[in-house]
Amino acid sequence: MLLRIRVRLPDRPGSLGQVARTLGAAGADVVQMAVLERAEGRALDDFTVAWPAGAGIERLTGGLGSVPGVDVVGIWPTVEPQGAFPDATVIGQVAAVPERGAEILADAVPGILSADWAALAEDGPGGETVLVHASVGGMEGARLPGLRPLRPRAFTAPDGVQYAVCPLGTGGLALVIARTGAPPFHATEVLRLEQLAAAAAAVLPAELVSTS
Repeated sequence: MLLRIRVRLPDRPGSLGQVARTLGAAGADVVQMAVLERAEGRALDDFTVAWPAGAGIERLTGGLGSVPGVDVVGIWPTVEPQGAFPDATVIGQVAAVPERGAEILADAVPGILSADWAALAEDGPGGETVLVHASVGGMEGARLPGLRPLRPRAFTAPDGVQYAVCPLGTGGLALVIARTGAPPFHATEVLRLEQLAAAAAAVLPAELVSTS
C-alpha cells in the first residue's frame, strides 16, 4: 500500500537524505517526494512511500522521531497514482468524455491529492450544500458542510474532517475533497486543486460550468 508522510525538517544539506535513509531502514520504499514550503530554516516535505499492507507504522514514527530536528506532521494512506503526469492524464480523460467530465474529475482527484474522497456540490435553494456526485468512499446523500465563501480554500469541519474546495467554472458548481486522520490541505494542494478545476472547466460543456 501507499502512505503519505508529511514531515518538518531542518532546511540544510543532508537533512532530506537522512530522512530518506531512515524511511528506507524502516522498510519503506520512497516513490515520490515534494517540497511544500521553506521558511525560517525549516522545510515541510511530503513523502509518498510503498509500505507493506497490514504493517503498523510504529517503525516509521519511531525512526523519524529519532532524527534530530524532524517532526512528523502526519501519516495517512493514499492511492496516489504513479506516473509522471497524473494531472494531464485526468484532463485528457475529461476532454475525451466531456459530458461526464466533472464526475471523472471528482473520481480521480482523491488519488492525485491524497484525499479519502471527493464530491461535486452546489448551493441549494435554502443555502444548504447539495451533493451532486460523490467518488468512491464518499457520502452519497449525506450532508456536506457549508462551502461559502466559494473560493479555493481549505478548512477543517467541526467533526475534524479536512476539506478543500474550489469552484468548477462560474455556475456555482464546486469541487470538494476530504480526508480524515491527516493534516489540513496545504496551500500547494489547494493550488493544485484550483489548477485542475480550471483546466477541466476549459474543456467541459459550457452549460455545466457557466452561469450563461
